[in-house]
Amino acid sequence: MTLRPLISFLRDFRKSVRGAISVEAVVIVPILFWALNATYEFFEIYRYKSIREKASYTIVDLISREQADITQTYLDGAKEIFDDFTHDTGNNQLRVTILTYNSADDEYAVVWSAIRGDGPLKQLTTEEMKNRHAILPMLPNGGQLIQVESYSEYQTRLNIPQKGPLPVSTRVFTSP
Repeated sequence: MTLRPLISFLRDFRKSVRGAISVEAVVIVPILFWALNATYEFFEIYRYKSIREKASYTIVDLISREQADITQTYLDGAKEIFDDFTHDTGNNQLRVTILTYNSADDEYAVVWSAIRGDGPLKQLTTEEMKNRHAILPMLPNGGQLIQVESYSEYQTRLNIPQKGPLPVSTRVFTSP
């Protein structure tokens, strides 16, 4: 038996371009599918955060315009508005804090802080806020600031290498 027919077959096979599109499709289609899904997922994450920022701005605006005292019932209602605005009944958490600035000590102090919802946010204390100049806007002496923070968890649709849901937090400020 001679090897000539086998060598001839292999030479012809090497030169052949039949099926090249099929091979390229097998390689490229999964990459395109993954890229399309990743693009969608990243868009959804930014949309999720954007909605929470807008809801936080709404809450801080409501509080800044309030003429009466902010009661526990008012804060419960603000949390319900936040949940309705975000179309999410998951684990949303709100923290509303009133801060004041003392220019003599160059420190911020907490006037009061309240939390609604379940999550990792705890009531702020003056000790935690004293020297947070990097994240707080400049205020005049005795000036006050309303800070609304939110915390939510985004459940990814793709299998992103991460443990658990993606934490999404916002922080907005306004003057009373």
